[in-house]
Amino acid sequence: MLASLQDWRMATSDALTSESALTRQSIELMQQMIRNKCVNDGTGDTGHETRNADTLRQVIEGPGMDSITVEPVPDRGSIVARIEGSDPNAPSLCLMGHTDVVPANPDGWQHDPFGGELIDGEIWGRGAVDMLNLTSSMAVAFRHLADTNFQPKGDLIFFGVADEEAGSRAGAQWFQENQWDDVKADYVLTESGGIHLGDPERPSIVMNVGEKGIEWRRIRVKGTPGHGSRPFRSDNALVRAAAVVQKLSEYRPQPKFHELWRQQVKSFGLDDETSAMLLDPEQITNYLAEYPIESLASHLYSCTHTTFSPNVVTVPHEQKTNTIPDVIDIEVDIRTLPGETQEDIEAHLRAALGDLADQVEYEVIISHQSHMSPTTTPLWDSMARAVNRQFPTAELSPHLIVGFTDSRIYRDMGSVAYGAGLFSPSLDPFSFSDRFHGNDERIDVESMALTTQFFIDVTRDFLT
Repeated sequence: MLASLQDWRMATSDALTSESALTRQSIELMQQMIRNKCVNDGTGDTGHETRNADTLRQVIEGPGMDSITVEPVPDRGSIVARIEGSDPNAPSLCLMGHTDVVPANPDGWQHDPFGGELIDGEIWGRGAVDMLNLTSSMAVAFRHLADTNFQPKGDLIFFGVADEEAGSRAGAQWFQENQWDDVKADYVLTESGGIHLGDPERPSIVMNVGEKGIEWRRIRVKGTPGHGSRPFRSDNALVRAAAVVQKLSEYRPQPKFHELWRQQVKSFGLDDETSAMLLDPEQITNYLAEYPIESLASHLYSCTHTTFSPNVVTVPHEQKTNTIPDVIDIEVDIRTLPGETQEDIEAHLRAALGDLADQVEYEVIISHQSHMSPTTTPLWDSMARAVNRQFPTAELSPHLIVGFTDSRIYRDMGSVAYGAGLFSPSLDPFSFSDRFHGNDERIDVESMALTTQFFIDVTRDFLT
């Protein structure tokens, strides 16, 4: 498969004859990256991101351009390339896209999740949305700039990074701790932004300027082992764990509105009644509980509440059906709002678990507070101009997203980081959001074309 990419710039497709060469290149690159199946399930021996690093190298490298692949863990490589700037004092820009994807169950898909098929103007496959579409567009934009003898004032860096989906230990976090100079940048563009909201005549284009915090916890529930034939009055760790899971799923903390919330509500273009309810801390939770569009209610709730999602239950040793379990581990995905501390998380868990709070043990898996970048920057202005080249009446809308990206690593190191892109106006924002880590993940050809051109335009504007 890789050998076929050696002449990837010359490839054509009957289905894409009306598209530009850059769009074809972005699509074909993403298709190959999907087929490389760099699935990261959170264990150390998965991911195999070197496959995608090798694929990206065949695109990135060319006359006057070299790249390096760094493998903190064997077969889990990240690729870095650089176009040197002419002015050492000028700000640098990094285009950062991760190369790993989450697992996919083919039983829930209409098409092969790792087929990378182009069907009715959409490219299907795990990673098509999160975020191989952006990573491939960045790589093609980067190579195009090099091919057209772009001479930036500040350095332009391409960073195809591994292990974003499982916390970045073999990716951005490793570079932060070991080889930061290779990827250091004043400004960063990564996932995810570019969705159209509101009035089609004057759309708001969402750009990610901040993220909720990540506080993953492992909750250990202990019991007393015994024979499964005598369950009466037994101390069954699984039964207690079920109660813990139930309490966490039913917990409803008070809403908290961050500084961007009012602007986000305005950008949604909702009716006046809905907007008013979303801005009322006394009514928002009950209102969303009855809101008819479940996917939208889920998103809006996550924007305004600390959330607790118990997603994994494991037994840390061998377990038989006829043995009452003595230990059960529950892994909980907790997402926090700006300003929340470790003490706040402890208080939330105590409130959620009630009398069970003192009967379990807690272990931190990942801990990272909510973070945000300012919009009063030259890069924000460049992004606005790049968007207006395609959509003259559009305005950028800064959002705090409910997921996490590797931008948190850069923001920790003092960089300004935005989740950016530019998608088709026809792409429904709420069905689009359901595709993240969901079934039938796919992206349309028009969005690939717009995003590739967006990265070219914003880079030229910012670094010239």
